[in-house]
Amino acid sequence: MSAVWQAAWAAVKRRRLQTAVISIVVLLSTATMVIALGLLDAASSPFERAFTEQRGAHAVAAFDTGRVSREQLADTARQPGVEAAAGPFGQTSVSLAPGSVSFLTGPLTVVGRADPDGPVDKVKLWSGHWATAPGEIVVNATPPAVGTMAPFPLGEKIVTPDGTQLSIVGYAYTLSRTADAWVSPAQMEAMHPTATQMLYRFASSATQADIDRDMADVTAGLPKDSLLAAQSYLTVKQDIASGPGVYVPFLMVFGILGVLVALLIVANVISGAVVSGFRHIGVLKSLGFTPRQVVSVYLLMVSLPTVLGCVVGTVGGALATKPLLTSAFQGMGMDLNSVSLNLWVCAAAMVTMTAVVVLAAAVPAMRAHRLSAAEAISAGSAPRPGRGLRIQRRLSGSRLPRSISLGLGLPFARPGRSAMTLVAVLLGVTTATFATGLVGTVTQFGKATTHASAAQITVQPGQPQFGETAAKLDDQHVESMLRTLDGTRHVTVDAHVPVSIVGSAQGVVADFLRGDYSTLGFQDQIVTGHWVEGPGEIAVSSAFLHKRGLEVGDQLTLEVGGKQTRTTIVGSLMGQQESLYADWGTLSPLALDVTRLNSRFQYLVQVVPGTDIGRFTSAVKSADEGLYSRGNETTTTFTAAVIGLSSVLTLMLAAVAAMGVFNTVVLNTRERRRDLGMLQSIGMTPRQVIAMTVTSMAAMGAIGGLLGIPVGVLAHRVIMPIAGKAANVDLARSTMDVWHAPVLVMLGFAGIVIAVVGAYLPARATTRLTIAEALHNE
Repeated sequence: MSAVWQAAWAAVKRRRLQTAVISIVVLLSTATMVIALGLLDAASSPFERAFTEQRGAHAVAAFDTGRVSREQLADTARQPGVEAAAGPFGQTSVSLAPGSVSFLTGPLTVVGRADPDGPVDKVKLWSGHWATAPGEIVVNATPPAVGTMAPFPLGEKIVTPDGTQLSIVGYAYTLSRTADAWVSPAQMEAMHPTATQMLYRFASSATQADIDRDMADVTAGLPKDSLLAAQSYLTVKQDIASGPGVYVPFLMVFGILGVLVALLIVANVISGAVVSGFRHIGVLKSLGFTPRQVVSVYLLMVSLPTVLGCVVGTVGGALATKPLLTSAFQGMGMDLNSVSLNLWVCAAAMVTMTAVVVLAAAVPAMRAHRLSAAEAISAGSAPRPGRGLRIQRRLSGSRLPRSISLGLGLPFARPGRSAMTLVAVLLGVTTATFATGLVGTVTQFGKATTHASAAQITVQPGQPQFGETAAKLDDQHVESMLRTLDGTRHVTVDAHVPVSIVGSAQGVVADFLRGDYSTLGFQDQIVTGHWVEGPGEIAVSSAFLHKRGLEVGDQLTLEVGGKQTRTTIVGSLMGQQESLYADWGTLSPLALDVTRLNSRFQYLVQVVPGTDIGRFTSAVKSADEGLYSRGNETTTTFTAAVIGLSSVLTLMLAAVAAMGVFNTVVLNTRERRRDLGMLQSIGMTPRQVIAMTVTSMAAMGAIGGLLGIPVGVLAHRVIMPIAGKAANVDLARSTMDVWHAPVLVMLGFAGIVIAVVGAYLPARATTRLTIAEALHNE
């Protein structure tokens, strides 16, 4: 083994190019797989740990106080299958009146609870103290990051529509999302609870079917229709997992493509090393190396750069995963210090990639095992006579320049090597095509959901609670003023109004629209159904439907300001957040003044192309000092992260594919040194040699480009819906139709660019050899 090690180490130092190629390819593939596996693991494990520590509720149930007694609910804790239970707790929905704390919109689901501990749902109190006295309330808020200040002060007031004032004495958090706020049981009785809450942990809770079966057993002895709503912890888990989960599908694509490119290039490098090293193999065998030792030399030769690439790639992938995890779990109440990359991910990536590369190298290395010493020494490194000559002769009869016809025939001299190079280029183009579609989809999604491309300016009345100047003009006058400004094209009034949904413990902030909202492009967001066409119709996000188990066509009863109105879901829109849109006329039957419902107004302004945004916002400020306007951003943080990440990975994989071409050209030129010397001796110029060599690769680049485009488009069509599902979002057709003729033409040239870039430098280096050096027998 000492001799094997010395021979392998000497080969590594001598073959610096192939060592660098293998290291970089493996580094990229390992880093990508570490990121993908790390995010996949993080999508569930941190939640499981935190949920277990908090004794989270597997089911949060709300019961009708008029149909079931507290004693009957207490008896449900002793039903078979119930591992633990907490409650009954009084529950009600509280709307916020003007004068309430500014950072809450309501309505709030408030629960009367004596303390934060208990057998189920141990609420984490992270600021202040628990509400025990009348007029005190604890608000459910995400804990701030370690080392930062609490985002909200204590002592702020919550004002209910009946004039009751509650002072915020603490902030707490629960992964089970059992309430928006908590008060003492005595305070809850004074607020007249409208429901009773029970929290359950079940012995069997792995699937939604288990939860449904356990809830059916719990409610079997209760009066009919006494259960108002029940929330499964699996819904919360899916919501939290959607953060990192959205990155996983397309990162897995990049990882798989990276592994395939690594396999092809490593196999190509080792095959070339065996072919170009026939004489070296013969020398090793003549010195006494056994066939197995020769194979060991070549496997060790590839293992050294592989291990180096795996180690560096693992470290790089781990460093890149941390900020992605932080971004994905930020704002979800998780301890970000516990959200880290598991060691098994790093170990699995290193071991798997090393094993895959060694296996890929074993097949061509076995060729060295079969060669005898005499055969290897006498074989040299040139291709066998006649290989590819028939095609080259046919091409020589064409009207193409001689350098071009010879170049087009060169790939047929080594068909196996050319095929692997072709597939490497194909995968590079596939990566570029998939990344282009990914960026197009994410960009379209961002534009559609933020309306930045339609409404260029947002105007909002000042909020005195934030130290801003209150607007002098009322709602109607603000809209009229905006329509009269120079450059205004369309104006949409958007009122964010907190509403409760009868039968559900969770409310939602609804957008009631007036004016030119049909021009905002909501139609492009439609997944199923249609956009709102009049009062009584609502369109909701796909996340809203999934989290509440609803479908297009279902009817919802909205409660606004203590009054109810019946609505029908007519359309499902894209969106990761729960959102609800309705025509302004939906509020008309309620005869409500939305300005008294703690609502927030904004005016979405579309301007004539060419309008100076800065001048327009100055005009708004001049009309009313209490109006604050801003230009809308067209790129979200998530969009920027996806574009940046996919661009880097695409460039890296394209560079690796180019390195595969580079390696192929180096091997071909080394094998054909005497042929190239003869061509130069009979008058071929250096430029013609370069043209011949580059043409040989450009042809494969063109074929790889043409084949890679449909593969990349297919990958995009398959993966993007999976990524959307992981993020709890349904994608509209507009986000998938991102392919246009100019883009496809450019992608077709991507294969040629990869091939030419990889072939040019070694082709140019070949022309620097003198004819005597080229003709010299190695």
